Amino acid sequence: MSSNPIRILVVEDHPIVRQGLIALLSVVEGVEVVGEAADGVEAVRQFEEAHPDVTLVDLRLPKMSGVEVIQRVRANHAQARFIVLTTYDGDEDIYRALQAGARAYLLKGMTVEVLISAIRSVHAGKSIIPPAIAQKLAERMATEQLTQREQAVLEQIVLGKSNKEIGVALDISEATVKTHINNLLGKLGVEDRTQAATAAIQRGLVQLEPKGDIRL
Repeated sequence: MSSNPIRILVVEDHPIVRQGLIALLSVVEGVEVVGEAADGVEAVRQFEEAHPDVTLVDLRLPKMSGVEVIQRVRANHAQARFIVLTTYDGDEDIYRALQAGARAYLLKGMTVEVLISAIRSVHAGKSIIPPAIAQKLAERMATEQLTQREQAVLEQIVLGKSNKEIGVALDISEATVKTHINNLLGKLGVEDRTQAATAAIQRGLVQLEPKGDIRL
């Protein structure tokens, strides 16, 4: 093992979880926490200041999502290594994170041993995708992707809007709204609007913010 410790940036908006991770990593041989951030904007700033070897990042963050953080950083630092630590296992969440360049996708229920092993593996240039995550990714890759307009309609459905309200919001006719809804129901494999809204949130296609706003 190299004499130089693996330098870690911890990005997590929940203080107890963030401090717990830092405390945990502080006693691991060969690992050093060089920064922490509670939101996406701070995460990008901390990366530029600390230049960590590996960044642990949650998906749901204030100001900027975890996926956006990965995209922003890797736009300027293509070799940046990210491990997603999240409670969300929706196939769209997984797909977007890995597409952005995350090297590992771990759920917060993992053991300490799994986390430390993933950090060392990712630092060594490897990717870590647990079998259950790989299966959901495969399922996502096999499904037909929503068009931008279908995605926009789905977001409105999640907000509880009627067809008429969706038409006004998107400047399209009610008939066109119905066509988009029928198409997206088929792609999502659901039977009605309620199931579509539920699937959208569970899969990570639409993310509800505390104030009721939505994030892609």
